[in-house]
Amino acid sequence: MSTTAESREHQLQRLAEKARGLPKTPGVYLMKDAGGAVIYVGKAGSLRSRVGSYFVPSVDLGPKKQPMLDLVDDFDVIECEGEWEALLMEARLIKDTRPRFNSLLTDDKTFPYLAITMGDDFPGVYITRTPAEPQFKGAKIFGPFTSVYALREAVQLLQRVFKYRTCTLDIAEGDPKNEHFRPCLLHPIGQCTAPCANRISRGDYRRDIERFVRFIASKRSVMIRELRHEMEQAAKSLEYERAATLRDQIRAIEKLDDREKRRKSHQYDWQPEVTTFAVDPSAGLQSLQRMLGIDNPIRCMDAIDIAHLAGGETVGSKVCFIDGRPFKDGYRRYRVRTAGNDDYAAIREVVTRRYREAGERAELYPDVILVDGGLGQLHAALEAFEQLQAKPPMVISLAKKEELIYVQKRSHPIKLGRENPGLKLCQAMRDEAHRFAQHYHHILRRKSVLEED
Repeated sequence: MSTTAESREHQLQRLAEKARGLPKTPGVYLMKDAGGAVIYVGKAGSLRSRVGSYFVPSVDLGPKKQPMLDLVDDFDVIECEGEWEALLMEARLIKDTRPRFNSLLTDDKTFPYLAITMGDDFPGVYITRTPAEPQFKGAKIFGPFTSVYALREAVQLLQRVFKYRTCTLDIAEGDPKNEHFRPCLLHPIGQCTAPCANRISRGDYRRDIERFVRFIASKRSVMIRELRHEMEQAAKSLEYERAATLRDQIRAIEKLDDREKRRKSHQYDWQPEVTTFAVDPSAGLQSLQRMLGIDNPIRCMDAIDIAHLAGGETVGSKVCFIDGRPFKDGYRRYRVRTAGNDDYAAIREVVTRRYREAGERAELYPDVILVDGGLGQLHAALEAFEQLQAKPPMVISLAKKEELIYVQKRSHPIKLGRENPGLKLCQAMRDEAHRFAQHYHHILRRKSVLEED
C-alpha cells in the first residue's frame, strides 16, 4: 500500500471517529478541504448517522460526489431544532458559500424555490422551479432547495403555524364574490385563514405572512423572542385579539417538532379518531401524483359511490381525504331522487349536486375526484361536469376485481401492482365511500320497513 493510501485511510478513520461523537439530532453539515474552504453542504435528520455514512470504507457517493472524499479534511455541523429548519438553513448556506460539490451549482438541473407573492393583496406561498416567470414578479424568492419533497413537507408543516394560502385563486380585497365563496377544507382543519371568503382582513393576513418570511430567514429561538415582545406590546395597547393570535403562533412554533414527529408516524392532530388504513398516506399521495402526472402535490381528494337494492332507496356518498387521511367533517350523503336503479344517472345527479358551487366558481374543487366503478361510471361523472361552467382538475375511477384506474382524457386504463401505495390509497378511499353509502342505504331501508309495518 502506498504512503498516500495509508495516509488517506488514517484520515477517514479520524473523520469517522469524529462523526461517532455527533448528536443524533437534525442539522446541517459542512464538509471542508485542507484549506478550510467549504466544499459541500448537506442536511440530515440525524447528524451522527448521515455524516458517519460518508466515511464508511465501502461508501459509493456516485461519480459527482465520490471525488469529494479525497478532498475532505474536516467538517463542521450546526444543530437544528427540526428537519424543517435544517432544510431552510441548508438553502441559506449553499447560497452564501456556493460549495463546489453541491450539484445545483454545477449542472443544468432546475431546483425548487419558494415564492411568496408579496405584491398580492393576500400573498400566496408556492413551490416553483421557474421563479423568473411573470406571475412571480415582485415575489420574495427563497432557495434554491435541494429536495422538492422536503420543501413540500416543510411548507405543509409551517402552514399549520402561519395559515397562509397555497391556492392559485385571484383574491382581491373588497371583491363582492368573496362574501359567498366557500373556503376549501384547509380552513376547517386550521391550515388557512380563508381570505377567499373574507374570514381575515388584509392587514391581519399580511402580518401573518410577514412573520412567516421572518421565520424563514431566522432561527426559531430568535423568532419566538420577537413574537413574545410583539405580543406584550399588543397587550399593552389593549389589542387583545392580536395578542391572542401571536400567543397561538408562539405555541404552534414551540410544538413544531412534535407535529413533525406525528407526521412521520402518520398521526394527524386534526383528525385523531380516523380509521387507520394499511397504507403510508405520504407514499400513496406521491405515487398517485406521479401516476397521474400532476405537477402540484395532492392534498384534498373526494371519493363517490352509489348504493341501491333492486332500484329501491338509491343513495350516494362522498367521502373526503386530506393529506391521505379521512376527514369525517367532509363526508356527505345523498338520497338519489330520480335515478332508480341506473348507476350512471345516480352518479350524474350526485356529481351535479355536490359540485354545483365549484362549477360556479364559488368554491374550489378537490385536487382529485375518485368515482367507484369503471369507464362507464367515469364517463357519467364527466358528463355531469361538462354541464358546469368550471371543470375539476382531475377525475378518475377505480374498477373492482381487476382494480384498473381509468383517468379522464386517457384511452387506456392504468394497472398498478397490488402493493403500489397509490393504488392502496385509492382502494382505501373507494372502500370508505362504499361503507358510508351502504350505511346510509341500510338506514333508509330500515326506516322504510318500519313505516310499512
